[in-house]
Amino acid sequence: MPDVSSFLVNDGTPNHGPTVEASYRKLQVRTSIYDELPKRGAGIRLAIYQAQGACGDDATDANLRRLEMAVDKAKQYGAQLISFPELYLQGYTHNPETAHATAETSDGPSITRIRELAKAAKMGIVVSYGERIDRPDRAYYYDSIAVIDEHGKLLDSYQKCHLYGQQERDNWDVGDSDYPVHRIHDFPVGVVNCYECEFPELMRILALKGAKLIAGPTAADTFYRLPDGRMSAVPYPDVAKVQFPAHAYSNNLFFAYVNRCGYETRDGDSWHYRGNSMVCSPHGEILVAAHNEQDTLLVADCVPAYYGRTHPAPAYHYLKDRRPELYTQLLSKEAQFIDTSHGPIVEDTDLFSGEFRYE
Repeated sequence: MPDVSSFLVNDGTPNHGPTVEASYRKLQVRTSIYDELPKRGAGIRLAIYQAQGACGDDATDANLRRLEMAVDKAKQYGAQLISFPELYLQGYTHNPETAHATAETSDGPSITRIRELAKAAKMGIVVSYGERIDRPDRAYYYDSIAVIDEHGKLLDSYQKCHLYGQQERDNWDVGDSDYPVHRIHDFPVGVVNCYECEFPELMRILALKGAKLIAGPTAADTFYRLPDGRMSAVPYPDVAKVQFPAHAYSNNLFFAYVNRCGYETRDGDSWHYRGNSMVCSPHGEILVAAHNEQDTLLVADCVPAYYGRTHPAPAYHYLKDRRPELYTQLLSKEAQFIDTSHGPIVEDTDLFSGEFRYE
């Protein structure tokens, strides 16, 4: 029996050697497209770029070059919109000093360059970046998503409203939004940012506003180092293949999960990203998906008319049958769930003892 420990790195991921590892950095293209472009206004051809990005010195320039390459490749497949992962431009694994030092304004050189590229390619671009906004009291820093249409117009710089974990709270300010729906190639598109992909409330808001595609730039990892120096459990649950098809089905729309893959390293610590980017249909099917380690361009046609009803009674469906007057408790500051942030539920937990208040 061979000693398998020699084939493992510290996160439990098999070390396949240089040939296999190099193959992961070759761009693979996976498609779910028809032989003609969707009719304008009836659908959109979406591309997703999943890849190992640069982080650290000169990362923004390196990632911009990769973005230009990805847009060019997506154009070869007729893509009308392309989305990139969370904090694509500067990299995700920052401390407050580097996050703030590399952040740019929405009219800065990087977003301006991407807007010009979108106009030249006649392609909408959804790209996440560290944003700086200078206000009278101080500079604010956000984990933002630039939504750019095919004319190069910046439709929104969406600032992440639900930050994940301590690192994001240390690096970024909390945003605010009314969750607009954007017109890109005359198709209704909404965005959420990483952890927010896991909030059903946001999907429902965008669906009620008419979105037929939601793009979720993401930096979901397999492991990372916790603030106390310990490594997170390996692996923690991957919600992608369970929750996101359910979002698509329950809101009758397409959902695009746009994750990183590979590694980022900072100050000796390493983040291993989960990959598994995908596009889900209004029937909850995974139309096309990336391997967890592979640099990948996904291309999928999103055409609502190609998907029939999800229920046999044509006059009724989830969005129409809602009863908003019953849901006022969702806005309450008082809740009775068990707060597990201080410890897990155990067999002796009194499940009627929950008490929580939103500040």
